[in-house]
Amino acid sequence: MAITGAADLLATWEAGLAEAPTGRALLLHRTARPDVDATTLPVLPVGEREADLFALRRALFGERMQVRLACTACGEDMEFDLDAGEFARSLDGSADSLVRVEQDGWDVRFRLPGVADLTAAARTADPRAALLARCLVSAARDGADVAAGELPAPVQRRIAEAVESADPGADVTLNIACPECGAATRAELDIASYLWTELDAWARDLLLDVHLLATSYGWSEPEILALSPLRRRYYLELCADV
Repeated sequence: MAITGAADLLATWEAGLAEAPTGRALLLHRTARPDVDATTLPVLPVGEREADLFALRRALFGERMQVRLACTACGEDMEFDLDAGEFARSLDGSADSLVRVEQDGWDVRFRLPGVADLTAAARTADPRAALLARCLVSAARDGADVAAGELPAPVQRRIAEAVESADPGADVTLNIACPECGAATRAELDIASYLWTELDAWARDLLLDVHLLATSYGWSEPEILALSPLRRRYYLELCADV
């Protein structure tokens, strides 16, 4: 993964301000995977995208992620650290994107859902059926082809289990024990939302730095952004001493 420069990150942030969360997540994924065509990213397995975003977070802001949750039992605030690098390594994005289910004469091949599939299915009256229809590659019973709507409930459950096993990173769930009452709190870790929040804070701080340095030295934004973070910080310290 190439480390994106400050100017490119600011452009990503600026573009994301006008986007909904799904659009911002796609912008972040493009930043994480500049080697992949933009039209391909939304159809990659969700777990692969999550692994890419954890890797991007690690590259931009380091390993340590601070997380805050409220205990669902007693309401106590819980603060703890997570390791972005560990998540990036544990969410293996190299698995086969196709799963196969064979049961009682059924032979079903199913594509691991991507973000585009989940988004499209969520807009329908029956998201589960819509997702099944979108991602079903082939289905046959005793050698005869059948449509998605003809799959019985037990086979559909087996497909769901196979997908979850093949793409565990699609649903990153935390299970945290409260230090006060001992009850466990489950919460989904939305890395796209988490990373966007960090990028937003970083961009606003950087623009303030640009303003201060431009005011003090008369430099342009491109000139200031071309400085390393260490040199920018040093010049800011000199401004504060004046």
